[in-house]
Amino acid sequence: MSNIYVQEPPTNGKVLVVTSCGDIDVELWAKEAPKACRNFVQLCLEGYYDGCIFHRVVPHFIVQGGDPTGTGEGGDSVYGKPFKDEFHTRLRFSHRGLVAMANAGPNDNGSQFFFTLGSTPDLQKKHTIFGKVAGNTVYNMLKLTEVETDANDRPLHPHKILRTKVLANPFDDIIPRTQAKKLKKEDEKEAQRRKSQSKATKNFQLLSFGEEAEEDEEEVNIVTKKIAGKGKSSHDFDDPTLSAHTITKEDEEQPKTEEKEESSSESSSDDAEEEPAKKILKIETVEKETQETAEVQKEEPPKVISRSEELRKEVKQLKQDILIAQKKKEAKKESEKKVEEDENDAVSQFKKERQKYKELKQQQPKKGAGREQQTLEILAKFQKKLEAVRSMADYGGDDEEEKSDEDKDDDDDADLSWMSHKLAFEEHRGKVMDANVNESDRYEIFDPRNPMNERRREASKQAMKEKR
Repeated sequence: MSNIYVQEPPTNGKVLVVTSCGDIDVELWAKEAPKACRNFVQLCLEGYYDGCIFHRVVPHFIVQGGDPTGTGEGGDSVYGKPFKDEFHTRLRFSHRGLVAMANAGPNDNGSQFFFTLGSTPDLQKKHTIFGKVAGNTVYNMLKLTEVETDANDRPLHPHKILRTKVLANPFDDIIPRTQAKKLKKEDEKEAQRRKSQSKATKNFQLLSFGEEAEEDEEEVNIVTKKIAGKGKSSHDFDDPTLSAHTITKEDEEQPKTEEKEESSSESSSDDAEEEPAKKILKIETVEKETQETAEVQKEEPPKVISRSEELRKEVKQLKQDILIAQKKKEAKKESEKKVEEDENDAVSQFKKERQKYKELKQQQPKKGAGREQQTLEILAKFQKKLEAVRSMADYGGDDEEEKSDEDKDDDDDADLSWMSHKLAFEEHRGKVMDANVNESDRYEIFDPRNPMNERRREASKQAMKEKR
């Protein structure tokens, strides 16, 4: 049994299914069956399986559920249509506790799933395996079969799924459809609120407004069209009551008595100056509101960065930091090696020899006719030298002969007397050696089983007894 579990790939994701028989932990194969796992996880997040009964129970075979209607003919996938089957060579119906998609035929997967209660090889390559029951919760799964069933394998008192909870979500980009609907409604409400604020108009039929207010509104609209795209300044209006003269410090330091005298005369003109000021404020408020609505429309929704993307960025940054650190370390080691080599005389001598060897190697011809000719010349030279040494040994001359021109060019000053030596062996005598005869030229062999050695031992023992 352990061999079966070892052959299965590792799981990635976990869902808790709370049933009327107890909790059931379902581990998912999200890499081997991504579509089925995504469908199951999203339905669990949306609470789609809450309250669903296990409408089919076949002892020693399967327990099926996941249909909200409870008839075995309902249930939709999150894709809006049935999705394709997903088969994997390492996932087989070989033991109990497997979780697979229920279907009515090939590529007809919806929301229904089933648990296996034993080995079911007949279902291989017919249903998509996407998970397995983990740990001791498999005994809670077996309790689902402890019900009475009718002729159609429908339980008379079926167990049901109370709720589901996603413990480890392998898909970070899943957004439940219920949550998406809520967000969409909130966005629509916010857009309507901003739209109502930006397009607010006055109802001049009310008693609080009159003909004068309507005329003021028309004047404001005309002025806004004229100053569109320009800076906001009160000098843009053709109003005779506005002064073109700027106020200086000298004007501000006039005595207060003059202000009091002029206050009475200017009280009548204040009312006339307040009207254009009010118009300017109205224009500014309208323009601000229009700008705010334009900015709101231009604003794009914030980009949602998933956790997996953040982890990828962190891993990428860490790899870059590691590469930079390795490069620095290698550069430091190379610099240290250079310093050590410069200080060491033996290394410098070795470098010279190696350079000399490289130069000689470059002088040698490459493979071909030239290289073969050079090899033959070297062999002929060695053969000539060997013959010369042998002739010296045959004639017994102790004096060295004069070297030829080719020998003079050679830098090898070593002794060549080793070439005149011959391989010789000692001659062995052909006579047969007797083990009973003592000879000084051979090793002594003592065999206790030899009759002569036995007689000697007995004689020595008797001699010892006589002495006593």
